[in-house]
Amino acid sequence: MKKLWLICILCFTAQIQTGAQDFKIPHNKNAALYPQQNQFRNVLDLSGIWRFQKDDDDKGETEQWYTGLKSSEQIAVPGSWNEQIEGIRDYMGIVWYEQNVFVPQGWSGQRVFIRFGSVQYAAKVWVNGIAVGMHEGGSLPFAMEITPMISRNSKNRISVRVENILKPTRIPVGGLPPGGMFSNNPPSSFDFFPYGGIQRPVWLYTIPKNAIKDITVQTTLNTADGVVTVKVEKEGTAKQAKITLEGNKEKLETKGSFTNNVAMMEIKVPAARLWSPDDPFLYHLTVTLINGKDTQDEYELPIGIRTIAVNENQILLNGKPIILKGFGKHEDFPVLGKGTSYPVIVKDFSLLKWIGANSFRTSHYPYDEAFMEMADREGILVIDEIPAVGLYFDDNREQISEREAACIRDIKELVNRDKNHPSVIMWSLANEPIASNRNFRLAGKATADSISLNFFRQLFKTVKEEDNSRLACIVGVQGGPDEWLGLSDVICINRYYGWYAQTGKVNEGANLLSKELDELHGKFRKPIIVTEFGSDAYPGMHADQPEMFTEEYQTELIKAYLDVADTKKFVAGMHVWAFADFKTAQGVIRFGGMNWKGVFTRDRKPKMAAHFLKSRWTKAPGK
Repeated sequence: MKKLWLICILCFTAQIQTGAQDFKIPHNKNAALYPQQNQFRNVLDLSGIWRFQKDDDDKGETEQWYTGLKSSEQIAVPGSWNEQIEGIRDYMGIVWYEQNVFVPQGWSGQRVFIRFGSVQYAAKVWVNGIAVGMHEGGSLPFAMEITPMISRNSKNRISVRVENILKPTRIPVGGLPPGGMFSNNPPSSFDFFPYGGIQRPVWLYTIPKNAIKDITVQTTLNTADGVVTVKVEKEGTAKQAKITLEGNKEKLETKGSFTNNVAMMEIKVPAARLWSPDDPFLYHLTVTLINGKDTQDEYELPIGIRTIAVNENQILLNGKPIILKGFGKHEDFPVLGKGTSYPVIVKDFSLLKWIGANSFRTSHYPYDEAFMEMADREGILVIDEIPAVGLYFDDNREQISEREAACIRDIKELVNRDKNHPSVIMWSLANEPIASNRNFRLAGKATADSISLNFFRQLFKTVKEEDNSRLACIVGVQGGPDEWLGLSDVICINRYYGWYAQTGKVNEGANLLSKELDELHGKFRKPIIVTEFGSDAYPGMHADQPEMFTEEYQTELIKAYLDVADTKKFVAGMHVWAFADFKTAQGVIRFGGMNWKGVFTRDRKPKMAAHFLKSRWTKAPGK
């Protein structure tokens, strides 16, 4: 045994000294289950103050900064780097993070993993100078086993190289040459700030040697009874799994045996209490891994029994029509940037309930897992979106293929993460794709070509293979090709008549909206959601006659769009853009580096439009 450990130490030492790197791409299943503390599992939150160092010349790997940072400063994790430290707001490059941590002695005998909730955009990770793994994509979690690299008797150094260079082949798209009124700095091709860093919590956690690897829950209805189907994936030698469902005065159990490390089980729930915005009831599911009488692992999961479907005019939740009222929003707050803040999450849900909303879209990337858990508990419906913003199709096939691969990667990672949330009713596969990177049409329609159509067909094929229990859509830009929209289960469009087009003319804009809605429904015979509409309103700016950028104009435009929607039986939802003001890159159309379309200010104070929406959305039916 001593010889074996000596060989391992010599190998690791040689790796550090020679600079040899063996970065593995972590499997999605490593991050499928959120870390959980119980008698079989342990967690340690590494949030706090880390060491931080810029790497302008990309010399950190060559100089082996993973053996210790020499000229670091302090930074908070989670959090974006851009607003924490003076002088690096617009920095889009390479930085390093470092933290030292003891692994508790009580974790002996268990497998140890490190999990990052989000690193924007690409990360490489070392533990004690040993390469662990790498990940691309800035809004989804990844986890890697570090058991062989850790010391049980001394501090362990965690080193992370983070790179946030804006590139045309990434999602969201960035780094294109300047051109037109949408040119900005930093050069993003999307209308929100390109924050970088370790932006969500970092965890150390353990699992036993015989462990539950993943759980997939799907629910259906058989008249009044619920049917809960549970797929359990494991690793190790356990022979059976048991599932226990508790809630609504019921306790139901069943067992299943593993075939090729997978067990399928089903529980019928008599007179099930269905999850909905009016009654977001969650049953308590416990999955237990067993060998005879020996329990080897356990994981608990809240689940909601509900169905989602569509007909020609409506979205059906539990077989009944529902109209989505809510917002597009952003993870954005002063100083924090996109960094996780639990008080801000709680405040946002409090305001959603106050204003009478029942839904939001995770524009334009997956949100922190705490958002999804809150949505489950609060009964807020979610359109869950990958970061596919700024897609275009007039460059070379190789770059288009790279973007397609990034989209497919994020679809799989998103479904893997969020597939068990009852609040998630729809996957959004892209926001405002355009035919050309210089072609935002405000009038007329672009035409889809075979390359773009095949691109989106592949995305829809992927998401339906990953999860066929939910709806799927892409969100269309004004003037975008109708052919793309037709692939969706629900037609989702962003429209700004009366703002970017028909400027200052609310009534004319509303009439054009009404006409286009009729045309789209006549063409596709599917329900429609207007997923963005609104106008900028600078907080406190007023006029006796509604005028652009005043709170009065914003309120009038929102009212006009809602009035149009109320005349259309096929409009299944209206999402105001946006929930709150948010930071953008600098550009001539973004005064102060801000998008002012929020009905709340960036620090969550209500504008006039928020009070109008509250009066409209909380009004009792028929009054």
